[in-house]
Amino acid sequence: MRAQIEPFHAIAISRLAHQLKTEGASIIHMEFGQPSTGAPSKAIAKAHDILDAEAMGYWESPLLRQRIAERYQTLYGVHVEPERIVLTCGASPALVLALSSVFEPGDRIALARPGYVAYRNSLKALHLTPIEIACGPEDRFQLTAKHLAELDPAPAGVIVASPANPTGTIIAPEELEAIAKVCAERGIRIISDEIYHGLSYTGRTPSMLEFAPDALIVNSFSKYFSMAGWRLGWLLTPKGQDLERARAYVGNLFLTAPSLSQHAGLAAMDCIDELEAHIDVYRRNRQLMLDALPAFGLRKIAPPDGAFYIWADIGHLTDDSLGFCQQLLRDTGVATAPGVDFDPVEGNRFIRFSFAVSTAEVEEAIARMAPWFAARDASPGPSPGR
Repeated sequence: MRAQIEPFHAIAISRLAHQLKTEGASIIHMEFGQPSTGAPSKAIAKAHDILDAEAMGYWESPLLRQRIAERYQTLYGVHVEPERIVLTCGASPALVLALSSVFEPGDRIALARPGYVAYRNSLKALHLTPIEIACGPEDRFQLTAKHLAELDPAPAGVIVASPANPTGTIIAPEELEAIAKVCAERGIRIISDEIYHGLSYTGRTPSMLEFAPDALIVNSFSKYFSMAGWRLGWLLTPKGQDLERARAYVGNLFLTAPSLSQHAGLAAMDCIDELEAHIDVYRRNRQLMLDALPAFGLRKIAPPDGAFYIWADIGHLTDDSLGFCQQLLRDTGVATAPGVDFDPVEGNRFIRFSFAVSTAEVEEAIARMAPWFAARDASPGPSPGR
């Protein structure tokens, strides 16, 4: 049976943005969750050196796996053997590897709603059954141990994301520990997407690995390391059958991560000062948006503890978030992501802003959007696309 996969509507918004740009419009891209900065300087220099010196080929860098393992010890106090790290072409293949190596077709996998669109669609593509749990402001838009304890029957697995996309919310350490306990008691395997680790504005972000040693951890160089286009990520998996299957899958489906990216990624790990400077920009951008949104009439937002997103309720303005984003783009040149990507039930009344752009672009976007939202906030009642 062929899986039915919904489109990623933010991609359509981006296509429209690029079309408008060719027609002469000035566009500010706040629709995608990708840093506007490039790879760190040492990473780029290393890539130039490798291009001049090596032919390259299929390869998995033992030094890179070692450095990633050391990072878990430094940041989380968790010892990780380097052989448990499987390098991938970004976090998306790492997620596919995790799901494929642990679960059987038909298995039920719990996840938060709202949540990253590819979770739901990857599960469907692999003939797994997504069990989406509505998570609202009372839960800070995050899964809780209570949610998982009340599911009957227990799912085979759960996908946890902290910081989360699209909300930026972070799960508190005590809640992560409670989730790990419930999962251990009920035999629920944990996949923890930690791609936004390092991007926090409210304190330390714990890893699920601190509480669940058998969790599968997905991460990449795309967000914190500002290397989205380099397509380099990893899956950290327990030893034994999980690891053997993951390596069998990666070898057959994806071969290896790009050799050039592995060299550059290793160099990027020596650029922490440069990368932390990006966080300072995001922190400033976040505050600018938080200061501006109430004046737009957007007062119901998720707490953006981390990542670089703001998830805002626009239900008083529209019940068609896709049409709303299209009109906002056409009128102001500001591209945003419609909530229907992340929540197929209630996302028609939400919008996601990414503030991973320059501060100047955030300031310009606010200046463009302020009169646009003011005009709609003064209009009587919501209507599609308004």
